[in-house]
Amino acid sequence: MVFGGIHIIALIPSSAAIAQESTPIIIEDYAIETSLTGQAGNPERGERIVRDADNATCLICHSLPIAGEPDPGDIGPPLEGIGGRYSAGELRLRLVDPKALNPDTVMPSYFRVEGLRKVAPEYKGRPIYSAQDVEDVVAYLMTLVDE
Repeated sequence: MVFGGIHIIALIPSSAAIAQESTPIIIEDYAIETSLTGQAGNPERGERIVRDADNATCLICHSLPIAGEPDPGDIGPPLEGIGGRYSAGELRLRLVDPKALNPDTVMPSYFRVEGLRKVAPEYKGRPIYSAQDVEDVVAYLMTLVDE
């Protein structure tokens, strides 16, 4: 839905109050500025998430400046310095709903579950990352700045 230039793409359960109310995810100026959890992410946990080969590691498609990670993917752009190129809100949108930015992207939605096609059976109806995982990954990616 679009309201005066603001896109509301979904209602998601608030991690602070599961089963009570839903919080709208608002896309404005190509970003989701509001944390999905209402709290900051943990960059150390975020690094573990992006490296987790058992749960859709970012390294399948992207190279990251992580020592000891051989053979990163090259389908997506390198993520070195990404925290200096994008805001936390812009990165959050890329994780939650990358097709909102580029309908032809091959990057999966790590959080949105409605309206998706060709979803692996183990992910049907459930996000790849929890809201806290998204916030942790965003916090980690924000540490990746060129020096």
